[in-house]
Amino acid sequence: MSAKWIEFLTGSLEEKKSYKQAQARIDALPEPHRAVAKALQRYVLYTCAPEDGQTLTTMLSDFADLWEGAVADGSSTSDVVGNDPVEFAEMFAATYTGKRWIDKERSRLVA
Repeated sequence: MSAKWIEFLTGSLEEKKSYKQAQARIDALPEPHRAVAKALQRYVLYTCAPEDGQTLTTMLSDFADLWEGAVADGSSTSDVVGNDPVEFAEMFAATYTGKRWIDKERSRLVA
């Protein structure tokens, strides 16, 4: 019963666990991949983050998969990101549909 109350107040515990696992995977990347991945993740979370927790955890898990694959393949960070890291981050985030956090904030300003 207490777990349901905690989830009611804080959100899904499973989503929080998945988020922390994806974050740990990104933290475990070797440099310079870790630094670039963290910078892109920070940008995506500030500007393009989905409002839905399940979509967010899926996006971050896929993001970790992408960077782990790049390390395993020996790809450089510029091979992954290309010439425009902002465009890369926004295109990556755009593949995950749903309402974004920024949409909620825009609605607050208009109301």
